[in-house]
Parts: sequence; C-alpha cells; structure tokens
Amino acid sequence: MKHDTIYSIAKSWTVNEGVVNKTEDILAWVKDKNQTVEVDIKKNKLSESTFWFYDEQTGTIHNKNNSFFSVSGFQKQIDSDTVINQPIILQQEIGFLGIICKEIEGVMHFLMQAKIEPGNINKIQLSPTIQATKSNFTQKHGGAKPTYIEYFENASRYEIVVDQIQSEQSSRFYKKRNRNIIICVNGDISVFPTHKWMTLGQIKRLMSVDNLVNMDTRTVLSCIPFYKLQMNDTERQELAECFSNQSLFRSIFESKNNQFTQVYQYINNYKMFNDTTGEMIQLHKLDGWTMEDDKIKCNKPYPYQVIFCDIAIEGREVKRWTQPLFEAIGIAMFGLICCEENGVLKFLVKAMPEIGCFDGVELGPTVQIEAVEMPDYKETIIDRFFMERLEQKSDIIFDHLLSEEGGRFYHEQNRNILLKVNVDELPQLPDGYFLLDFYTLNEMVQFNNVLNIQLRNLLSLLEA
Repeated sequence: MKHDTIYSIAKSWTVNEGVVNKTEDILAWVKDKNQTVEVDIKKNKLSESTFWFYDEQTGTIHNKNNSFFSVSGFQKQIDSDTVINQPIILQQEIGFLGIICKEIEGVMHFLMQAKIEPGNINKIQLSPTIQATKSNFTQKHGGAKPTYIEYFENASRYEIVVDQIQSEQSSRFYKKRNRNIIICVNGDISVFPTHKWMTLGQIKRLMSVDNLVNMDTRTVLSCIPFYKLQMNDTERQELAECFSNQSLFRSIFESKNNQFTQVYQYINNYKMFNDTTGEMIQLHKLDGWTMEDDKIKCNKPYPYQVIFCDIAIEGREVKRWTQPLFEAIGIAMFGLICCEENGVLKFLVKAMPEIGCFDGVELGPTVQIEAVEMPDYKETIIDRFFMERLEQKSDIIFDHLLSEEGGRFYHEQNRNILLKVNVDELPQLPDGYFLLDFYTLNEMVQFNNVLNIQLRNLLSLLEA
C-alpha cells in the first residue's frame, strides 16, 4: 500500500465537506429516497413462506436452497449454575463489506451507498459501496449481481487499503465473519443513482445522525491501517494542524507504547483454560423458549425474539422475498471510556467472551450491556463507574442511537456512547481491562477476530 494513500485518507478524516457532494445535499438525497422508494415489510408466519421452513429432522429453520443462513438452537454451559439457551444465526459463508475510495481534486472520497435492509428502522442507511453475502454475489437468489461487485472480485488489480476477515455480533451469530475490504482506484467510475462520493470526515459527521450510517460502514472504516503511516516532519506538522483533537492525533500517529504482550497473554489464557462448552440443539427443544408460527419467543425477558417477514424493496437484486429476522427487545448500551494520559488519548477496553464468538473472546468496549440482563452478566466496578459518570453527564463526546445489521436484525438500534474522564479518577482496573492508545488498537484490528464489532464501531465514531 502506498504511503500517499493512507496520508490522503488521514487528511480526508479532517475534511468535513466534500468536493463532490455537500453534506446538506447528501441528507436531502437520503430524505428524497426515503420518500420515494417503495418498501413494504410486514410480519407474517413461517407457514406462509414458500421458501423458508422448519426442518423437524435438523431442528433448524432454513430455506429450500440451504443458502444465506439458518437459525438453530444453541446451549452454552458457562459454569455449573449458568446455562444460556437461545436461537442463534448460522451463516458460515463470508460476504463482502467493501468500499471503493478515490482521490478527487486532491481529496480522498469514499463511494457510499443509500441502501435499504429489511430490518432497518428507517429505510435508507449509508452503507459500503457493496454489502453482499456470498449467496448474493453468486446469485443463489436468482437475482442480478450486486452493483460494483466486479471491483472486489478483481481487487488485486487495484490498490488494497484494507482486506480483513472480521467478526460480527457474537451474541446472535455463531462464528459469523465478513470480509471488510477497501480498494483505492484511479480510473473513472460510473456513479449510479444509489451511490455518492463522501469524504471520511463527512461520513464521521453523519454518524451523529441517529441510525443514518449503518453498522457495515462503521466496521469497514474502523479497519483503515493508520498505524502504518510514517511521516516526515513536514507531513506530520501539516496533518497535526488539521486535527482539532491533538491528543487523538498523538494517539494515532505518535504513540508507540503498546501492550501487546499483556493483552494477548490474557486472551490466550482465556482460550487455553476457559471451560465453557456449547452445542447446537433443535429449536423445538430449547429450554425456556416457545415456537409459534409467527415467532420464537423466550418465556422470560430476553434481548430478542425471532420473527418472520414478507419483504418487498424497490431496487434490490431480488424485489420480493421472505426471511426470518431477529427482533430486538429494548436498546442495548455500548460505551467507551476515553482519557488522556501524558497527552495521549487512550481507551478503556475489556476482554469480552460471547456465546457465538469465533475464538471465544475478543476485546470489547468499556461497557457492553444488553437491554435485558443476560444470565452470565456480572456487574463490575467499571460498569458502575461508567453509569455514574453518564448520569452526571460528564464530558460526553458522543451519544447517539445507531443501528445494527438490518439484513438479519429487525429494528435493532443501540445507544453508542464515547465518554471522556480524567485518567486519575479511574478505579483500579479489574483483570481483563486494558487502557490502550488508538495506535495499539489500530494495529490489533489488522488481525482477524481480536476487536469485536461493538468496539470497532465505537472507534469509527471518533472525529478529528
């Protein structure tokens, strides 16, 4: 990857108005599409679908082609007293979450898509250039190929900025991962009415609009390898002058004090010595859950239930289909504590085991609390500290509702919070918590399955 490309992307982070499209025009474009694009999504019954069905033999819900995904029961024994039973999404295939970037009039721009997913709470959200499962782009649905797929199928012809396999929501997916990829092109690109060019700074500003920038965009942008940028004194000074947040600038580009050894020792010890066990079980045998024709619900409060929907969306590769969706019950909270230490912005993260995690545990944000308390949740001193500071409204950097993946989740929006505190006021950190700079986290995200999607999404919200 060229030095100039990462430098141009870093500069784009500081450019809050695009050369190609003004932010107000992007918002007007989204508003117009929301008013004119025809969408019809209604809940229905599984028995009304001609494509999806419950397989009594396997105990799973899947479709006639065995494509896209299926829903199974899962049971996890955490200790002698704690067992989690729940439906879980099985989707072993890896899809593309891809963004094309291009320098236009000296400013790096990203080609973003106005996309409607069936579970979106508000129709249009700003998505990557392409957002497609393997079943989509191999046309197992019988529809057209996704727009711009040829760029990513032939990515080696272009400059590859990011190419990572990253995890998704491990509380609802079983070992689900997607390919996060950014390619930089030089030639002319046809821009379809569904897409617009935006700077990185514009996209980050738009993240402050509730439920506008989707989860897939946030995870892809979180993978940009800024830590690789080596600048001379002139370049460093020029870029530093563009950043209003100097402690963040130092955290990204000047801090080299990582804690790889401590973090990986903790994670590797967990993987080696953790005794939790899990197994797939038939949905109708899930203890504490009831299967009905229109839903699979827990008999006590739980963060979600499984529903079935009939969906029609104008402009999609397939215009009408049915599928199961996981419907959120309540709003979860994902929070990240930020604090300055010796002039460098650092982030309080924790090792987060989750039921469907590919490697059992990943680094998560400071707090990751479901709307309904899970059986394995144990409040820590850090959770209490975070909630006290939030109630006091102390130095909140970011506090907005952002959506989770609308292709599998129905109306799931969660509260994302960046909270700045004085480092001297932090309680003593329990085992599994780490105070890390952006440089370290940015280097760690280059490895598969180290930072979970909640932490990656929160890091993507930072503005220059």
